[in-house]
Amino acid sequence: MDINKIIELLAYTLPAIVTGLVALYFFKSFTANEDKRRTYLLRKDSQQHVLPLRLQAFERLVLFLERISLSKLLIRIKPTTNDAEKYGHKLIGIVEQEFEHNLAQQIYVSETAWKAVVTSKNLVVKIIRTTAAKDGIETAEQLREEILKNLAKNEGPSNAAISYLKIEVKKIF
Repeated sequence: MDINKIIELLAYTLPAIVTGLVALYFFKSFTANEDKRRTYLLRKDSQQHVLPLRLQAFERLVLFLERISLSKLLIRIKPTTNDAEKYGHKLIGIVEQEFEHNLAQQIYVSETAWKAVVTSKNLVVKIIRTTAAKDGIETAEQLREEILKNLAKNEGPSNAAISYLKIEVKKIF
């Protein structure tokens, strides 16, 4: 083969190879951008559907925490007998029942927010149990009074959890 033929062949193929590589680069960039755009649109669309569910979950959890707030719980649930132990079990049963109705909400909130709710519920149960186990508490009225006295001294566990949930909701927006 003649050197001129080789140069002529390179003169035709080299620009074709360069043009092909440039086209391949732009095609890859275009497809990558399209994938990112589609992912963004899917995420945006799913957020439009999930955001109301997440907000509803926060609302339900705040409502749960309000319902198990000791002051509101004691006002709402009147003792049916004079036995402090039975009244304490009744209060704990209602707290547990309220909690079970809201278990599904954990999939819409962060792990730390859910832990705050569970901790609050556990502290409410603990306060009821420890107060009912105190010496001198024999009647349901004495139990109610003692819980309310302790509540006047300390902030209830529900308030701290509600404050944390409010912070979490602000992070969403």
